[in-house]
Amino acid sequence: MSQPAPSVSVCVPPAVSAGLTPAFEQQLRDVLRSEVEFIELIGEDLVGAGGKRIRPQVTLLAAEALGAVPPDTAAVKLAVCIELLHSASLLHDDLIDDADTRRGQEAAFRRYGNVVSVMSGDFMLSRLLVLLSDLPGCARLTRAFGEVASMVCEGEVLQFQVAAYGNPSYEQYERIIYGKTAALLELAAAAPALLLNAAPEQEAALRQYGRELGMAFQLRDDLLDLLGREEELGKPVGSDLREGKATWPVLRLLDSPAGEEVRTILMRRAAPSGDLVRIQTLAAEHHAEADTWAEIARRLNLARQALDALPGGSARQELEDLLDRLIPDLH
Repeated sequence: MSQPAPSVSVCVPPAVSAGLTPAFEQQLRDVLRSEVEFIELIGEDLVGAGGKRIRPQVTLLAAEALGAVPPDTAAVKLAVCIELLHSASLLHDDLIDDADTRRGQEAAFRRYGNVVSVMSGDFMLSRLLVLLSDLPGCARLTRAFGEVASMVCEGEVLQFQVAAYGNPSYEQYERIIYGKTAALLELAAAAPALLLNAAPEQEAALRQYGRELGMAFQLRDDLLDLLGREEELGKPVGSDLREGKATWPVLRLLDSPAGEEVRTILMRRAAPSGDLVRIQTLAAEHHAEADTWAEIARRLNLARQALDALPGGSARQELEDLLDRLIPDLH
């Protein structure tokens, strides 16, 4: 049975970056320094804008749960590498998506141009490689980062491919959100196990935690894109639908008695006024919203269960608390 859907309008998560150490912020500033002013400015925007910093926080908490004593220098560098990979992907994504803003500020490519934005993202990737080269287990970590970087690219391209061909499916959608979001969170959680040469069962547990957290997070993000409020999201509602992207709640509607109507709206990319409101109405009528929240809750429970394989302590508890703070209304 589907559980009642929480209020979408209150599900924008609070900031969770308070647990990051000053050592992390300083290392991030240091690694982004450049003698080229525009690159320096984009780096300053990244540090100043902050954001939730979920991925590096997961990395530092996972390292602590495995026995690293904060602020462990290697763990901090690893967390910075995670943030650099994420930030580089955002610079590229904003350009691809023709986004106006990022974290409440004008998107970098609109301020500095396409070339500067893309090359600044590449600069971050190069700095990431330099940092990785100094870490224990460099070869394993570099391979893991390379594999995830390719998955992120494949996830983004697959999303456009499915929309272009008009052949959405649950399998394709899960591949997309794993590549776009969950693969990097999985790496954020599991990379400390590679760094610290942890037991295989602990690495597997952290991979499950990061993967399921990432899947839940993207499911929530996609649901908010469809049913949230623009003033709270800071971006237009319904952008996925207007790009022909069939997210989880839309897939649920395609399987409902309203499937043909929904497919028509999806194929014309919700161009007529009223299409978005119609999909929102159908999502409530056919329980697509509630079903999506139920899938999010299932993923979060799998992430929570994975933590049982880790030693008890404050870091493990904070990893569990993070699940509640990210999506507070599911409990």
